Amino acid sequence: MTIDVMRDVEAIARMDVVPTILDMVCRSTGMGFAAVARVTEEQWIACAVRDSIAFGLAPGGELPLETTLCNEIRQSGCLVVIDHVAEDDRYRTHRTPALYGFQSYISVPIRRTNGHFFGTLCAIDPKPARLQHGDTIAMFTLFADLIGRHLDAQEPFTRNQNALADEREASKLRDQFLAVLGHDLREPLAAIQAGASLLKKTASDDRSAHVAEVIERSVGRMGSLIQNVMDFARGRFGGWANRLERFAATFACRAAVKAGDTLSQAEMRELLLQLFATDLPPHDVHGRSTIVQLPREELERRFGRR
Repeated sequence: MTIDVMRDVEAIARMDVVPTILDMVCRSTGMGFAAVARVTEEQWIACAVRDSIAFGLAPGGELPLETTLCNEIRQSGCLVVIDHVAEDDRYRTHRTPALYGFQSYISVPIRRTNGHFFGTLCAIDPKPARLQHGDTIAMFTLFADLIGRHLDAQEPFTRNQNALADEREASKLRDQFLAVLGHDLREPLAAIQAGASLLKKTASDDRSAHVAEVIERSVGRMGSLIQNVMDFARGRFGGWANRLERFAATFACRAAVKAGDTLSQAEMRELLLQLFATDLPPHDVHGRSTIVQLPREELERRFGRR
């Protein structure tokens, strides 16, 4: 089933009036099976069904197109009415009544207001029925026209619903992107800030010190912008943003340097720079201490100098 056909089936399913129409059709004619079918050049699909004769077809079910009379109706654009197949000169030897075991049949084309063929409103029964009179045909034609008009009335609503769903999904993805972007930008920015602080402390001339100050001010402005992005993401998509931070904290902890790991001088320097570039250098992401201050006397005692 193609996406377009699936949408047509769903459109019929949303019509509260269709079950009532099928019920009235069966009650007024005495027929046991009635359906609204979507008929294309390739498929016959039941959109809505009333079945009291155990025909065995449910909404969404399909019949081979070439075995149906509805396919002939799609091609000709004319309704078909059969009171008694066994007495009908045209259909007594037709393969469709024999295949599906019906003796009475009526099917009226459903068209959109622009004339486009949608499908049929049809009914069958294993017993003969009196169908070829004006009232029954007028009733079927009226109901088929009503269904076609309902389809047209639904189209703008469905279009708006689809547009709203697309916008909500886009908004969700946008908020996720902002949360990820804000989080991922903080680490390289922290490294720049640490480098600027180090440059400022070790500047050998006024020009270098000025460059370091410019970098620090720019980092400050960028940090404010990133914080605004994070605040926006929390406000629009708070739960997800908080989960992102918890995930990032867990990931950082698992990737941290462990006791016994060997580091080079450059790696140790970089580690300290990154530590002091964080918002809370004395603590890790779980609040545990990363820095312990020992008085000189304690150091001397531990190294046996006292």
